[in-house]
Amino acid sequence: MESTRPGRDTVHPFWQRKRVLLTGGAGFVGSAVHKALRRRQVAEERIVIPRSQSSDLRILENCRRAVRGCDVVIHLAAQTGGIAFARSHPASQYRDCSLINLNMFEAAREAGVARFVALGNLLAYPAAARSPLTEPMLHEGAVAASHMGIAQVKRDLVMLSEMYRREHGLNAICVLGANAYGPGDRFKSEEAHVIPATIRKCFQEEDLVVWGDGKPTRDFLYVDDLAEGILLAAETPVLPVCLNIASGSGVSIAEVVRLIARLCGFRRRILFDLSKGSGDPDRLASAALARELTGFAPRVPFEEGLERTIRWYRTTILESAA
Repeated sequence: MESTRPGRDTVHPFWQRKRVLLTGGAGFVGSAVHKALRRRQVAEERIVIPRSQSSDLRILENCRRAVRGCDVVIHLAAQTGGIAFARSHPASQYRDCSLINLNMFEAAREAGVARFVALGNLLAYPAAARSPLTEPMLHEGAVAASHMGIAQVKRDLVMLSEMYRREHGLNAICVLGANAYGPGDRFKSEEAHVIPATIRKCFQEEDLVVWGDGKPTRDFLYVDDLAEGILLAAETPVLPVCLNIASGSGVSIAEVVRLIARLCGFRRRILFDLSKGSGDPDRLASAALARELTGFAPRVPFEEGLERTIRWYRTTILESAA
């Protein structure tokens, strides 16, 4: 479908005179959404970003205070991390994220916000679901045990959107985002996902050790493209309760690792640690519905996105530490 929407850097009528609450706005994806809002000429004073140090969203009153006077909520705040963190903290990850989500929905409902967009991810889909993942498949099985806490809480986000729609008329949608990557990602060992973790290892470790056999396929999306998809979901007045925002194409972990190694100039050994789990075999999403309903289409090719991310890591992390 040919999109007739305004360009990324023009004023969209949806945002005029609106005040936006952006939870998680200081984080990796949140920073990209913040920049995308500014490109749409949403004034800085109309973007509210609560800071975790002074506004713990696990407390309902803090959520009420944050949402006061806001017309739109873009809810990104969550306790996240890589596979090691997810495996070792399933209960606390589920607890903290659930408290934040429940409080934000309730505060938004009380405040009468016009639009609520929550960010989930593809882990909400059943572990055994076939690829490509489509929205009707969401409840066809259990989530992956390897990501039990965060996967279940992301599926719960869809259910909260549905329940608050039905009972309170809250215009809520849950965006199920692909694996975001790009400049500004988290590179610390326990927090890092596969792309930033692999980049860091290429520059800091003797051998490049990869968990599992490298066969699982994943859907990666440049962070600016994910931010664009989130804003398109906010701007589209009528949508289903959940919507994939994804690249629509897959790449194996082994391919990702070897491509990053080549782009980083890594010349040492690449080892696959078969004693570690590989995770779900495939996690590729269809973006057809988002394209049809919102005009969403990724713009940054995967290799170009990796080059940008590696360049950012070299100049921002390595050179500043030198």
